[in-house]
Amino acid sequence: MSVAVRRPGFVDKLRAHLELLDPVTWISVFPCLAGGVMASGAMQPTLHDYLLLASIFLLYGPLGTGFSQSVNDYFDLELDRVNEPTRPIPSGRLSVQEALWNSIAVLLLAIGLGVFLGLHIGGVRGTVIIVSILTALLIAYIYSAPPLKLKKNIMTSAPAVGFSYSFVTFLSANALFSEIRPEVIWLAGLNFFMAIALIILNDFKSVEGDKEGGLKSLAVMIGSRNTFLVSFIIIDLVFAVLAWLAWSWGFTVAIVLVLIGLALNIVIQIQLLRDPKSSISFMKGTVEDGFGNAIGKSDVQEHNAFLRYQVANNILFLLNNLIVAGMIGSKYM
Repeated sequence: MSVAVRRPGFVDKLRAHLELLDPVTWISVFPCLAGGVMASGAMQPTLHDYLLLASIFLLYGPLGTGFSQSVNDYFDLELDRVNEPTRPIPSGRLSVQEALWNSIAVLLLAIGLGVFLGLHIGGVRGTVIIVSILTALLIAYIYSAPPLKLKKNIMTSAPAVGFSYSFVTFLSANALFSEIRPEVIWLAGLNFFMAIALIILNDFKSVEGDKEGGLKSLAVMIGSRNTFLVSFIIIDLVFAVLAWLAWSWGFTVAIVLVLIGLALNIVIQIQLLRDPKSSISFMKGTVEDGFGNAIGKSDVQEHNAFLRYQVANNILFLLNNLIVAGMIGSKYM
């Protein structure tokens, strides 16, 4: 007797399409967007400005980041069969054609909203917004698509992510409400390098698939301990430069807070370098119970260690980043 197989219904398909956009990743651009808005010091408590704020978060979150995730899954089907077989396409919940239409729809929505915002703001500021989103979408495509496929080598993949997820988002959010503040360019640059450092570590999760697919992640090329070391050097330099900037801008309180964040980071980093697989176990419960659904879990021990570190580092950097951005904005109010 044959057993009937239930075909996916409308709700199942909708969930699969949403999962293809990987909502967890949307929040990665929010700190830079918030920082750019705060540093402008020009947002007003009006319905118009609240709608602008919601629009820029929609543009770079669900639409921009969503497109990058969707197109990545489309071109990485074979890798995902190894690394993430439960994703919508390799699991069979979406066909390749359905995934393609997902990418096209989100791309057109992102272009449409980006152009609308740019024209609404007008002038140089509007041009910054339009050029930023179009450039970010282009990079998202060539990051995953042949023949360039920037993700094949860490020397092109990490800067691509840092630029589209951090640098242009910071500038766009600032341009939405004011002229680009000189200090914002510095903060956008620091967020660019912080994103590079974290992307380097995030590649731990796909080492086996990267080896099979010929992708040159840093973890594949130099091993886990050296990868941690390279990333930590970049992160610590970002904190150090932020402290120097806070001093040069006269933000005395921020200097102290940034240096405290740097010191705490170094303490945690030393533990990870001593044991790249299972150190900072005191963060295990926080990650798995408190943030498990938000940042995910991994079968790769080094990646789980990175996830624990990511929670601590992101909290420390986010707080300092937003405090400095707020102080910049207060100068222009």
